[in-house]
Amino acid sequence: MMRLTFRILPIQESPCVSLSCLTVALCVVTLLLVALRGRKGLKYRYHQQQGQMKHPAPPGPRPWPLVGNLLQMGDQIHLSLTRMRLEYGDVFKIHLGSLTVVVLSGYGTIRQALVRQGEAFAGRPDLFTFSAVANGTSMTFSDKYGPAWTLRKKLCKNALSSFSQTKPSGGSGTTCLLEERVCAEAVKMVEAFRRRAAEGETTRGNRGQGAAEGLDPAVPLVASVANVICALCFGKRYDYDDEEFLTVVHINNEVLRIFAAGNLADFFPVFRYFPSPSLRRMVEHIRRMNGFMERNIEEHVHTFDKSCIRDITDALISLCEDRHLDPEDNALLSNSQIIHTVLDIFGAGFDTIIAGLQWSLLYLIKFPEIQGRIHQEIDEHVGSARLPRFADKPKMPFTDAFLYEVFRHASYVPFTIPHCTTTDVILNGFFIPKDTCVFINQYQVNHDVDLWEDPDTFRPERFLGQSGLVDKELTEKVLIFGVGKRRCLGDVFARLEMFVFLTTLLHGLHVQSVPGQELDLATDFGLTMKPHPYRITITSRL
Repeated sequence: MMRLTFRILPIQESPCVSLSCLTVALCVVTLLLVALRGRKGLKYRYHQQQGQMKHPAPPGPRPWPLVGNLLQMGDQIHLSLTRMRLEYGDVFKIHLGSLTVVVLSGYGTIRQALVRQGEAFAGRPDLFTFSAVANGTSMTFSDKYGPAWTLRKKLCKNALSSFSQTKPSGGSGTTCLLEERVCAEAVKMVEAFRRRAAEGETTRGNRGQGAAEGLDPAVPLVASVANVICALCFGKRYDYDDEEFLTVVHINNEVLRIFAAGNLADFFPVFRYFPSPSLRRMVEHIRRMNGFMERNIEEHVHTFDKSCIRDITDALISLCEDRHLDPEDNALLSNSQIIHTVLDIFGAGFDTIIAGLQWSLLYLIKFPEIQGRIHQEIDEHVGSARLPRFADKPKMPFTDAFLYEVFRHASYVPFTIPHCTTTDVILNGFFIPKDTCVFINQYQVNHDVDLWEDPDTFRPERFLGQSGLVDKELTEKVLIFGVGKRRCLGDVFARLEMFVFLTTLLHGLHVQSVPGQELDLATDFGLTMKPHPYRITITSRL
């Protein structure tokens, strides 16, 4: 039996500074910040001087002492950096504390960097928060791009692909394990919507209230999407009110929220040695999430049967066993890294799909005529005798175009996870030194007037060609899952899952806004930006 080892993330904290030394400590901190800032600046300027013999450094706003350009970012960082692009171009430089960041905008520039010069931009910055997430063992956050990372990505891709391979399905064509899980959970989601609506009507009747209060769609959406990833990773689904299940969903949301808020230690290294309540909470949440993962993985190890691969965890354990037969691969990968691949897949399967479905329902109730056109496609290509499947997606171009317009207009993943240069590189004539943190502004591309003409207008028809089919060349310009070597591996699966969830919901239901409700398309900045809370009412179509 293969032995898998687990390691809980350490929490490093320094002793609290006594009140009597507070003044001295603050002076020391200030001096250290100045020193670190100067050292970082000298290093950058040295590289810059070497490259400036032929190529200048990127332009950018003048930084303030110590804080750099942090105070110029505001609450909506994606909007601030998009405005700066108008003044400084597609490649410009900002300073966040002691951290130098190069911001890339423009579809052509981003594609040049991440695809044509992909290896040079394939790293991750050595941020303190990244190291806390998985102690350097996460494929998503690891700064070590190279043969080991490439092999892990290949293994992960193979594990995911094994669950999208088609097989006979008892008379109705072909299906795959991923499709089975998604379609089954979509039915459960519709049942949850109906049940919650009925419970709301009963409550209002008991109170003598006539007006519809509606229901919050977020709860059943979150539970349904989370159950799909639980089924894929661990071969099991949970009841929507299961205590352990709800705890895991809550923990995942909290980790993402705290991570999105940022940490001073990422911009001012000296703060790594001071207590951080937010970082402590995040590490504690991750420890609890690791405990949930490890219990499930240990159960899989004890019941593992190579002739019966039940889920992604089994597939990865099988690959891990095969790896031990190859000494070269064994030197590149550790058991801990294989297990943390499950963590990466588990985390990636949550937020992007949930946010996408929340935005989709909001657009549907704000623009009811669009919902009517999707209902028409469902009736024409699916009918009432069965439910939507993956194979229906190419036959329903308007529905597909609607999802792409949700991705583009909401642009709810405004930036990719930060990249880092792995070598000195020239981009658009500017010199960028090795180990420079790079932000990819997906929001700007999705709202670029040169690409979309009327980017602020929600118009799914923009993605339909004269033949009525989806314009693939145009959809490629919508950035939501990144591009290049760090592109999200599950982007195809995410699109399919969103399609089935949305069309299954609309197959049986008509969704409307609560009377008198103001629908706000504004949002707050985050790694994944969700719409402000709203409520819906549902009526049956069948």
